[in-house]
Amino acid sequence: MPLPKLRSRLKAILVIAATVVSAALFYFGTGTHPVWWLMWLAPIPVLLVVPRVRGRVAYAMAAFAWFAGTLNMWSYLRRVVVLPGNPHANLLVMPPIILVGVFVIPSLVFGLAVLLWRAFVIWNDPWRAALVVPAVWVTYEYLVGVTSAHGTFGNLVYTQMNFLPVLQLASVFGVWGVTFCVLFFAAAVAALLSGAGTARQRQMFAAAAGLLMLVMLTFGWWRVHFMPEPEHSVTVGLLASDLPQNAEVVDPDEDKGRLLRDYLEQVGLLAAQGARVIVLPEKLSAVVDPQITSETDALFQDAATKYKCSIVVGVLRRSGNDRLNEARMYRPAHPAVVTCDKQHMLPPFESNLRPGTTRALVSEPSGMWGVAICKDMDFPLLSRQYGKDGAGLLLVPAWDFGVDAWLHDRMAVMRGVESGFSIARAAKDGLLTVSDSRGQILVQRSSASAPFASAVAAVPV
Repeated sequence: MPLPKLRSRLKAILVIAATVVSAALFYFGTGTHPVWWLMWLAPIPVLLVVPRVRGRVAYAMAAFAWFAGTLNMWSYLRRVVVLPGNPHANLLVMPPIILVGVFVIPSLVFGLAVLLWRAFVIWNDPWRAALVVPAVWVTYEYLVGVTSAHGTFGNLVYTQMNFLPVLQLASVFGVWGVTFCVLFFAAAVAALLSGAGTARQRQMFAAAAGLLMLVMLTFGWWRVHFMPEPEHSVTVGLLASDLPQNAEVVDPDEDKGRLLRDYLEQVGLLAAQGARVIVLPEKLSAVVDPQITSETDALFQDAATKYKCSIVVGVLRRSGNDRLNEARMYRPAHPAVVTCDKQHMLPPFESNLRPGTTRALVSEPSGMWGVAICKDMDFPLLSRQYGKDGAGLLLVPAWDFGVDAWLHDRMAVMRGVESGFSIARAAKDGLLTVSDSRGQILVQRSSASAPFASAVAAVPV
């Protein structure tokens, strides 16, 4: 069906209105606290108008809508990247690599996807139009995910963390299956409303696309609501303190063990509540080989034996010229310390640390437990490896930036959905969260909710 032409003034109004509405939907549907259902609608206003304008206008509309919508990340990135090194930086200051990588390139890619969608609609091919937008975007996200030092950070899947049925697609297709579903919906609805194809074609397309969406969401609903009863579970305790004197990595020579003893006092309280494994945050203290490390190990091993619980603590370990971001696990009746070195460092803050190369996995009566550290959870591959190893629970010391507490926490939760295990994550300047393999939050507390914030929950393994 030929698309009607628009008068120039009406066309200008529609172009501006559609761009603004899509930008607003992107703004509130993405970012550190997204409203999940807005992302399903965000591309539609632009898509409905682009077949009726010239190609360069269509491209500009889409690129600008995406760019403006993702400016919700500007203040966050300034806070965590720019201001620590330059507290008086101008509001508009942003490192070029971030400006291009986070804002410009995604806008150009989205513009390309919309331009291709426009072409297929004009050619009366609603199916290819519906498929090309998610295909282009998922290809881009995949390439970023396997090449970027930040893994899947910024992936659209994290906009959907409050909509559990669609998240379950990740258990089959990875995070890209979720993104594909969300963008397919928007592209299909817009293609149908555009009038592309004959009436018969549109009817067939609507029925097939609707059935596909129904099957995907029904699978997700079934997976959430008919989760098998776990054979084993374990009670997990999480602990973190955001007090100013406890916030930074402590030099043991200055601290004299004060912070570690304060944490161990709280460990005893959680053990009294039934916790059998307790996770403390990332980089709790600095330890130096060999003497300080052995003293720290003795302190925590004694506590693990006394309280009959395992303890996972994040430390910054110095061994000769090497500095490692490390998690150390202490288990009752197991004097050998289990260690796990962080594999994915946060540039530029951890560029001076040596990445780890191995996983840590222990067998317990409740099942297999693995250990990962903070940013390691931004990368699906490591979690997939733990899933293949049979891990039923991943213990994650972490340290966030406050403003990204929810987002970074849910990125870790996503790894559990992908790979089929529960997550227990304790973060400074973040959240204490326990989730199951479907992404359901079993307990959550803010690390700022008390001088020593804590959470306890029974979790399936």
